[in-house]
Amino acid sequence: MQKEMAEFIHERIKIEEEYAKNLSKLSLSPLAAQEEGTLGEAWTQLKKSLHDEAEVHLKFSNKLHSEVEKPLLSFRGDNFKKDLKKYDHHIADLRKQLASRFASVEKARKALADRQKDLEVKTQQLEIKLSNKHEEDIKKARRKSTQAGDDLMRCVDLYNQTQCKWFEEMVTTSMELEKLEVERIEWIQQHLRQYTTLRHETDMFNQSMVEPVDQLLQNVDPAKDRELWVKENKTGDVRPVDMDL
Repeated sequence: MQKEMAEFIHERIKIEEEYAKNLSKLSLSPLAAQEEGTLGEAWTQLKKSLHDEAEVHLKFSNKLHSEVEKPLLSFRGDNFKKDLKKYDHHIADLRKQLASRFASVEKARKALADRQKDLEVKTQQLEIKLSNKHEEDIKKARRKSTQAGDDLMRCVDLYNQTQCKWFEEMVTTSMELEKLEVERIEWIQQHLRQYTTLRHETDMFNQSMVEPVDQLLQNVDPAKDRELWVKENKTGDVRPVDMDL
């Protein structure tokens, strides 16, 4: 997820770079360059502030790259992915073992049921017709039934051991993954807060650049500029009159 955030920040950087480029270009515009006087000074300062603002936004984009985007991209590289895969494979192997043990229990349970049924049939046959052969068959059936019961108990015991191990590993792994998730969230929080810090700094710099412009605009003196205009355009000279011959 942090890579998608890094991609988002990268797009933000591109916007800042383009904005800085356009501001710098606009600051060089010759429009109204002939303006003079106190208003001309304010206009010149306003254009200069665009150039300074462009520099601020360019620095902002550079810091976004080094202090936000780059750390987000480099957070937990290939080694972390390998560790996650190792956890997944380990739990998957335990789950397979558990499924295999369960299948063994079911197989042993069925075998015991078959042996008990066989013993029951042979016992009924002995009741109908007594013979040494039937007695021997019953003894064998009993041994097989007992063996099947022992096998079932062994399979159940192995299943319980595997199930217990699987549960312990699941708890341990879950706790470890939860810890890693907390670390990830805190890491992202730290660098997104750095983004807001840089953003506030940019706003402060931009505000400081507007203040000189605002000060010069307050000091614009229409009367003084009118006087300058009069001198440059010679409108204060004596008006030409008709001459006598």
